[in-house]
Amino acid sequence: MNHFANKSLLKEIDFTAQELEYFIDFAIHLKQLKQQHIPHHYLQGKNIALLFEKASTRTRSAFTVAATDLGAHPEFLGKNDIQFGKKESTADTAKVLGSMFDGIEYRGFAQDTVEQLAKYSGVPVWNGLTDQWHPTQMIADFMTLKEHFGHLQGLTLAYVGDGRNNMGNSLLVTAALLGVNIQIGAPTALQPSATIVAMAKEAAAKSGSKVLITSDPGAAVADADAIYTDVWISMGEDVSPQARVKELLPYQVNAKLVAQTEKADTIIMHCLPAYHDKNTEIGKALEEEFGVTALEITDDVFNSDQSVVFQEAENRLHSIKAIMAATLGDLFIPEQLFETK
Repeated sequence: MNHFANKSLLKEIDFTAQELEYFIDFAIHLKQLKQQHIPHHYLQGKNIALLFEKASTRTRSAFTVAATDLGAHPEFLGKNDIQFGKKESTADTAKVLGSMFDGIEYRGFAQDTVEQLAKYSGVPVWNGLTDQWHPTQMIADFMTLKEHFGHLQGLTLAYVGDGRNNMGNSLLVTAALLGVNIQIGAPTALQPSATIVAMAKEAAAKSGSKVLITSDPGAAVADADAIYTDVWISMGEDVSPQARVKELLPYQVNAKLVAQTEKADTIIMHCLPAYHDKNTEIGKALEEEFGVTALEITDDVFNSDQSVVFQEAENRLHSIKAIMAATLGDLFIPEQLFETK
């Protein structure tokens, strides 16, 4: 009996807190199996399509290695290999891929595309990132929090920067579902939409999570167990870099902001890539243009002992493996695990 059989992971709100916690705990288990070199071929003989309209380091690497570890064959299809809606409709593409592949990952722009893939393919579809949501990242992030603190309920997570991107949306809703207090610090124009906030508040009312949306960076990080940030300009976003940097510099995660948590053990999180130094072409260009050596996070904080960014990055592998194995593998998962507590 598999509670998750043939389910797609399109957005976090589609799942209960217990279901999300199962993914997290299963990911921690699979991480231990990998560290102990114990085979776990839950998807032996399966074929997985990896559709990427947007470039990727962690998501592509994680899905590829996860599929291989599970005994499946991953096939990468980039934006030049298949063209959504250009030569063939998404629905037609979904039907074709669903007839050949056992599962489909999609990373791109429109949430509607991943929803259509799930609707028409007939196989599990996993959202590797859209403009609106980033659910596979959430399982890795809350897995990292659980590994570090031993529990999730009652923790306080602060997210500062661009609050209305996919990361702001996903962290807000997932924290609310899991009973983690979520404090988002962003300028008024970059705060999550009223629809997303309402969704989070409804979930928070059931879980006991507290939701705070503020334009005050100090208030956003007060008493935070973890501070999270993300790049200020998303891939493909049409925005003036000068205006955005000026608007978001007060929300930079630096030593001064971290000190405002008034906690000694606050951890630092980032979904990467991060502009924390000049060791990238973009980093160099930004320094020349704005005279800053870092954007959303300073190098001293990024590389501090409090930073868990690389543990979090590795956890993309284990969490994606758990998601694929649970939804596509022949697992026995007792239904009573998901009875509302």
